[in-house]
Amino acid sequence: MRTYKIVTIGGGSSYTPELIEGFIRRYEELPVRELWLVDIEEGREKLEIITALARRMVKKAGVPMKIHATLNRREALKDADFVTTQLRVGGLEARALDESIPLKHGLIGQETNGAGGMFKALRTIPVIFDIITDCRELCPDAWIINFTNPAGLVTEAVLNHSDWDRFIGVCNLPFGMEMGVSKILEVEKDRVRVHMAGLNHMVFGLDVLLDGTSVKEEVLDLMVTQSSALNMKNVMDLPWSPEFLKGLGAIPCAYHRYYFQKEEMLSHMLEDFSRGSSRATEVMEVERTLFEKYKDVNLEDKPEELEKRGGAYYSDTACNLISSIANDKGDIQVVNTRNRGAIASLPYECAVEVSSVITKNGPVPLATGYLPVGAEGIVQQLKSFEKLTCEAALSGKYEDAFVAMVTNPLVQSEKVGRLVLDELLLAHENHLPQFRDVIENLRKNP
Repeated sequence: MRTYKIVTIGGGSSYTPELIEGFIRRYEELPVRELWLVDIEEGREKLEIITALARRMVKKAGVPMKIHATLNRREALKDADFVTTQLRVGGLEARALDESIPLKHGLIGQETNGAGGMFKALRTIPVIFDIITDCRELCPDAWIINFTNPAGLVTEAVLNHSDWDRFIGVCNLPFGMEMGVSKILEVEKDRVRVHMAGLNHMVFGLDVLLDGTSVKEEVLDLMVTQSSALNMKNVMDLPWSPEFLKGLGAIPCAYHRYYFQKEEMLSHMLEDFSRGSSRATEVMEVERTLFEKYKDVNLEDKPEELEKRGGAYYSDTACNLISSIANDKGDIQVVNTRNRGAIASLPYECAVEVSSVITKNGPVPLATGYLPVGAEGIVQQLKSFEKLTCEAALSGKYEDAFVAMVTNPLVQSEKVGRLVLDELLLAHENHLPQFRDVIENLRKNP
């Protein structure tokens, strides 16, 4: 029986117990002989806490999975079969800046959308490329499964600016949407499939199949009063009007509220901001509580509080994908992969989030045709923004970053975009080496 070596970069993350639980549950179909948890020096303490908990979980389960921990990424990557990435460059402190600085200027501040999402990408993409450089040398046949946000933007960069094709972006949002739909319909999850297409955090449910029969119209009717079933922990729940849902003809995801209910979302965020509160500060508190629990030598299971972290269904999403590749299952999952004509109006080579058949050779996206008219425009605009952001992340040029910022639908202002861009560049100086000369010039000429 073949066994697998899996490396998790960002192993000290509070999400890791979800991953451990997922591998334990699937051990019979996905026997992981070695799981290497990798982090950086700043994450040493959290990595040690997570590693100890992981070993307790594995021991309780009685599976022969060896847990290794290291700060040496290259040591871990040698001959890996799968590499998962779940890193946060700059930590939650960087996220707090991504949220607060745009809000100071009257813009939505969010970790994967708008100016904040752009800067998370600018910090993250070069680090992912460094990881790929090591993988090319040490585990050239490995699949990289990326959970790091913004997952779609990172996937766009890798697929179109590197020579590494074995790269898939994953997000727990589509799995959560299917769970929410099954709750609305009051049926088991395995009876429901939502056909999805779009971009990461801009994905649309184009059809809902219950035992193979479309029930989309019924779900859209039920969503008027039960849309909270499809919401995420980290997005304020605002109801959708029946007219909007009917006119759109598709199921929106939670993050659509930042675009289609922009004023209400911004007002709510500004209110929190005035009190010194944000999603980042909430997550910091949740993490403090979680890691205190993780330290308990008697804890041998994933604590329920982890769901407050916003990572519900992470293990199902990531582990299902790895198992399906390893076992050539040919099942359908929603992933970030190359379009290859699945969405007719987007370039063949660009990254999309779409329902795909998962094989040993990777995802095969399902043909979708054109998106609903109400979805086409915003998706096209965000894809342009993603491509521009990738260029900026790799070039380190101010003008590339500026046009990307102004193009984002949550900015769309040259004047405000410049103010936010400059302040974020200065705030994240330590994590933007490609912009070193630009930042030095900003300091000299404020």
